Amino acid sequence: MNNSSNTFLGTPFKWVLLVHTASLLLCVFFLIVNPAFSKEPPAKDVKWVGTWGTARQLVERNNMPPAPGLTNNTLRQVVCVSIGGKNLRLRFSNEFSKSPVTMKVVQIAVSKGGNVIDEATTKQLKFNGKDEITMEPGGEAMSDPIAFDLKPRELVAITIAFGETSETVTGHPGSRTTSYILTGNQTAPNTDYTTAVPAEHWYVITGIDVENSKKNAGSVVTFGDSITDGRGSGTNKQDRWPDILAMDLLKNKATRNVGVLNMGIGGNAVLRGGLGPYAISRFEHDVLKQSGIKWLIIFEGTNDIGGAARRDSATISKIATDLIAAFDKMITEAHAKGIKVYGATITPFKKNGYYSANSERTRQKVNEWIRTSGKYDAVIDFDKITRDTADPEIMSETFVPGPNANDHLHLNEVGYKTMGDSIDPALFE
Repeated sequence: MNNSSNTFLGTPFKWVLLVHTASLLLCVFFLIVNPAFSKEPPAKDVKWVGTWGTARQLVERNNMPPAPGLTNNTLRQVVCVSIGGKNLRLRFSNEFSKSPVTMKVVQIAVSKGGNVIDEATTKQLKFNGKDEITMEPGGEAMSDPIAFDLKPRELVAITIAFGETSETVTGHPGSRTTSYILTGNQTAPNTDYTTAVPAEHWYVITGIDVENSKKNAGSVVTFGDSITDGRGSGTNKQDRWPDILAMDLLKNKATRNVGVLNMGIGGNAVLRGGLGPYAISRFEHDVLKQSGIKWLIIFEGTNDIGGAARRDSATISKIATDLIAAFDKMITEAHAKGIKVYGATITPFKKNGYYSANSERTRQKVNEWIRTSGKYDAVIDFDKITRDTADPEIMSETFVPGPNANDHLHLNEVGYKTMGDSIDPALFE
């Protein structure tokens, strides 16, 4: 029998067909598992960037949560982000508390102002897939990423139903933003918060990150004391100088993916005295460990210098030396992480209790180093733009708050806008 029609060069045709089919399938499989050889480009790596943040500290007695307190009750806190995104995650801290803190339910929603939320936007956060999480003393927590359509400069409400909490609380007293406390678990989206107890403080929340893989995406940390924290700015107006900077960056196409994280603490000092953990000790946590950080503005030292205003000239002169060494250390550590560091000069405080001939000489010595040492990648001269032209040791009256807050140290809303607007957005391109 002639089998020539069923052979190919002496090989049965069905085996030739089988080999060709197998080869084709192998090629297809190779293209699928090796995206570099396929027509579709590989997916870009996801990058997290900080869009909002606040520095944590042990809450002082006068700033503790008002009655009914946090244990087994619900807290709603409002924050204003800098940049937007489609996915986010939240950070929480129990760093300075002596007992565990349990969060039974945590939700985020768009704020409609005050204690009201857009109910349709409510999303519940999870932690390793679970609704509830307990932070041990000294511990922190980060939520699982969730899809959330976050707009730039949007107000969002973070609602937490607590279980047991600590008598000592980790938070941020200088929120300049109103929070709300209700008795019991009040996390139903349509809950009426009309009777909620207000408190102008934040508790346990420390940050929000968004996914942003664009080449120019990154965050800038503003590292400072009460002037950075916004004392003298408008309550619920979100007009601290870092807020002004955030708004200016959004107006510039090259910087609209740059988040601004306010790490100011009222009364904070770099090395000694003041409130909260010293700047030198909190630097790694509040600066180096932030998501997507590319830039840093250091604006500290006022409380170190002013707190020693009545000391002898030798003591206060040493403070200048110590401050300069601390700044140099921060700059070196930040540069090692590829972070650009900008130094802000210390603003004038004549007519304030911080002022003396010795403290003024020290302020001038530190500012001279900031301007001329060459250690910083750029200098932001807040001293120059806020001082009185007739007397450079005093703050311009244009920027001094009204009579009830007139301490010639902090600024009013006009002053903070002037400070924020003075920063060149090109520094963050």
